Amino acid sequence: MSLTMYGINNCDTIKKAKKYMDTQEVAFEFYDYKKEPVPQELLKGWLNEFGWEVVLNKRGTTFRGLDKADKTDIDNEKAFDLLVANPSMIKRPIFSNGEKSLVGFQYSSFNAFVKSL
Repeated sequence: MSLTMYGINNCDTIKKAKKYMDTQEVAFEFYDYKKEPVPQELLKGWLNEFGWEVVLNKRGTTFRGLDKADKTDIDNEKAFDLLVANPSMIKRPIFSNGEKSLVGFQYSSFNAFVKSL
């Protein structure tokens, strides 16, 4: 199983997920989308699979700092443009093995995800 974790290295949730994956001996590659943008087709796939409401992190400072016009009338297309321009707004982590993906990190959902692979 080849698992990739997408996120930002200095994120506390990413650090927690990495530590947990190491203790559980789950092999993974880390993709830092602050250093290299997420491929656009992959981002579109996440938006289509999960919806913008799940993929776009509205709780972060980047989203809160947007103009009011950017925060209203969001759909998958508008979210895509916002996420390409502001990758730190992509929810983290996102796990993928190329066929299945999981957004966010909670122990129970992560364990079920890994078992399903």
